[in-house]
Amino acid sequence: MDHLAYRHALAERLAGSELPMPEAELDGRCRRLRAAMSEAGLEALLLSDPADLYYLTGYHTFEVSVHACLVVTATRLVLQVPSIETGPAVVTARVDEVLGYRWENPGEVIEPLVETLAAHRAIGLDPMSAGLRHGVLAPLQARLGAERFRDDGGALVDALRLVKSPLELDCLRESARITGLGIRAAREVIAPGVTDGAVAAEGARAMLSAGSEFMSLQPIVTVGARSGTIHVNHKRRVIGADEPVFLEFGSAWERYTAPMMSTVVAGHAGAEMGELRDACRAAFEALCAAMRPGNTFDEAARAGEAALASVADRAFFSGVFGYAVGAQFPPSWVEGTGFIARGQVREFQADMVFHLPLCLRLPGRFGIGISDTVRVTPAGGEPLTDNDWRLHERP
Repeated sequence: MDHLAYRHALAERLAGSELPMPEAELDGRCRRLRAAMSEAGLEALLLSDPADLYYLTGYHTFEVSVHACLVVTATRLVLQVPSIETGPAVVTARVDEVLGYRWENPGEVIEPLVETLAAHRAIGLDPMSAGLRHGVLAPLQARLGAERFRDDGGALVDALRLVKSPLELDCLRESARITGLGIRAAREVIAPGVTDGAVAAEGARAMLSAGSEFMSLQPIVTVGARSGTIHVNHKRRVIGADEPVFLEFGSAWERYTAPMMSTVVAGHAGAEMGELRDACRAAFEALCAAMRPGNTFDEAARAGEAALASVADRAFFSGVFGYAVGAQFPPSWVEGTGFIARGQVREFQADMVFHLPLCLRLPGRFGIGISDTVRVTPAGGEPLTDNDWRLHERP
């Protein structure tokens, strides 16, 4: 049985059996996107970000390293996947057509896409998508003409994904609940002599046991001086007395992730650790007050900067006070549709959702990070996660 026969056999029994959300939700998303395409003068979109494919069709798989794409037109959704992803395409997606190609023969990708796109003169792309491959785009442009392709397609999808529907908010709340269980379970095993990997394992166990799917980022745990370096992770380090342990977890519920940070001291926290915690809390309160419809991302970032002014000359901060979260796939839970940072002039809208990654790091010494995932409301930022904002001590 080849992948074509496999697809037909599956479709007879299981077509759409694992569609992750109601068809009405998908219909609304596609309807709004097509209206935006029409207004922008686009006849088709060629999308390759796994999260965009999921958002519009429900298609999902843990194998996101291979080429897959979605063509959106005024009347059709055409999904292209490799032969090994035939099963997920049939059982998880709602599309009009599935184009398959042999996994081991990517040369079969181009011709079906040429045929699908040939009738369309204005084709939108997302040039910043990690899934947009030069080996696919260059031959398409050579065959169809580079002048047909425009770089403004991704912005249309981003604008839709930034504002969450009630169903999406429910998914984020459930992720938030499970993330909190993981954080609390990890805190309980922190003690001198325990390894960072054991802490990560306990957090992962709690989240997976509570219903998390495979996570877009695995649990992040760093100890002592390593907590002062951004984006390193557990590596068989033993926790020492009075060392901080930085935690950042994010469970996945229907692919939606609401991350949270916490810091636990395996003993007693010093005054300097407490000062960094207080600065993080002040920034959080300033951000939540500024996260109101009509205010810009830049204005919120400036409020956050003012709250961190007392430690800005000593502690490293990334400069990003918040990033949008929603449905994502490895290697990151960052949605990429919006960032609360200097120079970002987009305005907040109700039901946007951001993780506020407030972590201050003293290079070579330690870092203190505490965060929540926050929903934008007319009254300001409303946490979906349930962080208690304590600098936990476990003597």
